Amino acid sequence: MADEYFLLVCEDVPHDVVLTDPGVRVMDVVQVVRRLMGLSLWRSKVLATQVPAVLLAGVPEEDAAAAVSALRDAGARAETAQPHQKAPDLPRNRRSGA
Repeated sequence: MADEYFLLVCEDVPHDVVLTDPGVRVMDVVQVVRRLMGLSLWRSKVLATQVPAVLLAGVPEEDAAAAVSALRDAGARAETAQPHQKAPDLPRNRRSGA
């Protein structure tokens, strides 16, 4: 039972797509960003020129790889990254008195 739970929880780790450099063909990259995110042309251009930028957050690995491949084909530098997860807040033992 514990093995099944572990596989279910860890099977599909979300990934982020990070644009690190739009490259020389900026307008080609803007078109890819527009297609990936569904933004207007102007907002896509602003996002593509403010690097590093997280374009997609928490997507499955296959979708992230496809997005990075499309960005690289357009001439950009992009990478996938696993999002940093915050450690759970655990109660602290506080001692009263001196």
